[in-house]
Parts: sequence; structure tokens; C-alpha cells
Amino acid sequence: MLPPSSSSEQPSGSIITQAQLKRERLRFTNFVFHRAPSGTCRSEVEFEWLEGERVVGKADGVTSTLGDLRVAADAALRAIEQFSHGTLRFELVGVKTMRAFDANIVIVSVLAAHGGGPQQRLLGCHLAEDDPLRSAVVAVLHATNRVLGNFIATR
Repeated sequence: MLPPSSSSEQPSGSIITQAQLKRERLRFTNFVFHRAPSGTCRSEVEFEWLEGERVVGKADGVTSTLGDLRVAADAALRAIEQFSHGTLRFELVGVKTMRAFDANIVIVSVLAAHGGGPQQRLLGCHLAEDDPLRSAVVAVLHATNRVLGNFIATR
């Protein structure tokens, strides 16, 4: 067993410090969204947990006001699934923008499954003042925060 002040090594070969072991969340590092002339769209979302350990989720769909939000949110869910190596599974129930308390928000509804356990319904929202698509990704992070934090804590 290693002393508390030393580092441990992951199976991938990267060294994890004690400070990194305390990290409970993924960091949102990049977001790319493209609309094609054919009426389709593609989103890529990148998260980082440890320095240099990044995961990318991708999603495609038909472009429309709600379709674009759905593709952005779905890419975020695929990145989280990739991070968990398929241990966590998510289904996007819905995503929408709405006006509440004199502000525009994006709200997502997600079904989460962990192992063979029952599905949980999760909700997340984020202010959508400047970029509703990016806000859809952050709303997914808000919805999955507790499930993902528990996964990281037991990793």
C-alpha cells in the first residue's frame, strides 16, 4: 500500500496524485457544432478529468431548433458514457428552451442506468443567454452531476 503523500499509477500508465484523486467532476474543455447544407448537424463535446485524460462524445442528427439542442446534449451524454467505459448508460428523454424568471434556460431530462440497477430520471438546466447549444451541454453536466460524482468516487 502506498503512503498517503505518494502517487499511484493507473492501468493506462499515467500517474495520479492525491490531489487528482479528490477531483469529483469532469471539466468541460471543448465544444464543436457543425450544420451541413444537407440539413444535418454534428456535435462533438470534450471533457477532461485528469490532466491530459480527455474523452470526446459525438452525435449527429437533423438540424432544427430543437434538433440542434438534442444533438449537443446527446454528444455530452456519449462523452460521459465513454468516460465510464460503458458502466454508466444514458438516454436523452428531452431537451427544450424556456423562459423562466425573466431569463432563457435550457432544461434536459435524462434516464440513467448504472449496472443492472433501475433507471433514474435526472433533470438539469442552465441559463441560455449567449449560446443555447453550449448551455444544453452544461445542463447535461448538471443533470448527471451526482451520478457521475458517485462513479468517480468509487473508481
